[in-house]
Amino acid sequence: MAPTTIQSSIGSRATALEKSLRKIIRGNDEVIRLAMVAVLAHGHLLIEGVPGVGKTTLAHAMARALDCQFQRIQFTSDMLPTDVLGISLYSAMEQQFEFKRGPIFTNIMLADEINRTTPKTQSALLEAMNEGQITIDGHSHPLPQPFLVIATQNPVEHHGTYPLPESQLDRFLLRVHMGYPQASSEREILRAEAGAARLDAVEPVASGADVLAMQDEVTRVKVDDSLVDYALEIVRCTRQSEALSLGVSPRGSLMLYRAAQAMAYLDGRMFATPADFKSLAVPVFSHRVVVNARYSSTLKKTEQAETIIREILNSVHVPV
Repeated sequence: MAPTTIQSSIGSRATALEKSLRKIIRGNDEVIRLAMVAVLAHGHLLIEGVPGVGKTTLAHAMARALDCQFQRIQFTSDMLPTDVLGISLYSAMEQQFEFKRGPIFTNIMLADEINRTTPKTQSALLEAMNEGQITIDGHSHPLPQPFLVIATQNPVEHHGTYPLPESQLDRFLLRVHMGYPQASSEREILRAEAGAARLDAVEPVASGADVLAMQDEVTRVKVDDSLVDYALEIVRCTRQSEALSLGVSPRGSLMLYRAAQAMAYLDGRMFATPADFKSLAVPVFSHRVVVNARYSSTLKKTEQAETIIREILNSVHVPV
């Protein structure tokens, strides 16, 4: 009989990692939990919020706690795809072209303010995020594993931003919002040491090999057929909703499945529950749908999408 709870030492590393991040990022426990889900589900994370709320700090803290290679790319409007992927240069000594790797060849890549660069540079990440490799001059180059993109973006209403295309958004497992902390949490932040000093104090609690092992264990989390039907019914409703002009893609269905497995794993279970799927539907689906222009609301587009997804969740029967 398969075990229903996690008993491996690898599983305990996930708990230790989450605790380590909570010491650095205060007042955003839900964001930290979703970041962990992205890591364990072999996905990528998009963090949205105004400047100064800790988006970049979260990525730095995760890289330090995982003891993995880390690269930070500050996206700007004049950045080219070669600045991210790398470039082939002719070597006079070797009398042939030699590929110079870009910063994307790392385990954790922080794409800071990704929506400040042009769509051409944004699209350079598509193959890397979907297939774990890049292709330059007809030659494929595999990326190090594990490979995780943590992208931050300012709200699209801010100056100098380019909206991410649907194909780019669909590559992200989750989109989360980091808002202003509550008064009690902000007081702790002010009383604590400077952010840089606290980051230096972060000790590694897991390695890249541990992450790969945890990702493998997550795939063994059992998902009942009734939960698969539940997830597919939610997806079907997004495709039929008059409030949406674009519903959730098959990739979105798969992402919700993986995310639910990772959520169960974080809770120490080797089986998923309806609550895992329901709690993740908004962060997994809301950035994959397009709100119909005829849908009347005073909310922002991102908030409209989330509201519609929640309405669909309330209308779909939850399996017992």
